[in-house]
Formats: sequence, structure tokens, C-alpha cells
Amino acid sequence: MTTPPLRPATAADVPAVKAVIDAAFHHYIERIGVVPAPMEEDHAANVEAGRVFVAGDPVTGLVVVIPEAGHLCLDTVAVHPDAQGTGLGRTLMAWVEQRAHELGLPEVRLLTNAMMWENQKMYERYGYEVTERRRTGPYDRIHYRKVLNSPPMG
Repeated sequence: MTTPPLRPATAADVPAVKAVIDAAFHHYIERIGVVPAPMEEDHAANVEAGRVFVAGDPVTGLVVVIPEAGHLCLDTVAVHPDAQGTGLGRTLMAWVEQRAHELGLPEVRLLTNAMMWENQKMYERYGYEVTERRRTGPYDRIHYRKVLNSPPMG
């Protein structure tokens, strides 16, 4: 599989970024009992900081990535429900690994809410391993990492 082009989000994309994240995460509110953290983020600030990359026209998927010392943090991956099941999620995950390679970072780290079991299955299927489970305020999160000692998935 080849990774389709993702592009850096622009200020004009902020409403679409918010819409995709809200659509992708809204159904978790009832399950986890709080608004998922990605819905609470300052999307405009993340776009301005160059952390958001989008796919589709109109935008149907996105990632928020933060280069850190020794790893790339995948802060958010979101696919609009209308585009779920099309392979876009896998494409976004492959892009993240490619981005880490381009930045010379040896691993990708991410976290997900313990009540988002679909995400847990997906991350494990893509080769991510659990590193810890941590409760912070109202959030119960499972932390993952994937060491990129081989070419990116795809």
C-alpha cells in the first residue's frame, strides 16, 4: 500500500479538523463518561504549530503528531465515520511511521482511553505494544509504543 498524500493543515482547515475529530470521538462521551481529550484540544493552536496533517478533500481524516526527544508522539488519529472502513485509518498510521523515519525518530508513542477497546485492538494489530496504564484525572489511559527498527508499515 502506498501512503496517499497528507498535507499540513492550514488555518482554513481548522473547522474541518474540529468537525472530523468531533464526529470520530463523539460516540465515546457516553461510554467513558467524559469528553474525549482530542475534542477539547485547541485545534487552531495545533494547526499553527504544524502538528496537524490532513487527508482528503474535503478532509476525512487527520493526525496530530508531536516530535519529541527520541520518539514521535501520535497525539490524535481521527477518521470521519463516513470514511471508516475504507483503509484511511491504516493509511494514516502508515504515514505516522513514515514521518517518524523522516525525522530520524526510532519509535512512535501514543495513548488511548481504556474504554476505547476498538482502538486498543487496532494498535495491537499494527504492532504497538502496551507500555503502561495510567489514570490522570478523569482519564484512564493505556500507553503504547512501536519501535521502528524496520521499514514503515504499508
